[in-house]
Amino acid sequence: MTAYAYVNLTITHPDSFAAYRERAGDALKKHGGAPLEVSKESEVIEGTATAPTVAVILTFPDRAAAKAWINDPELAEVHSLREGSGTSTITLL
Repeated sequence: MTAYAYVNLTITHPDSFAAYRERAGDALKKHGGAPLEVSKESEVIEGTATAPTVAVILTFPDRAAAKAWINDPELAEVHSLREGSGTSTITLL
């Protein structure tokens, strides 16, 4: 069953984020993942949360693939670039 992950990014270090973006696609593909939707114009329409700089919906073949992607030790450097670009939260839906 297809799984989705919501990525909420607030970018404070654009250079690190640019380096992450160069490698993120291949890292996702390794586990069958792909971006379904990317927005730089997200807007909170209910509640008091601050809208992220970038919001992404990722798709994976299943929940196990999403967890394999985030926990893959070979991708630690790629994830570190994302983490170093600001704050991020990834929620498996």
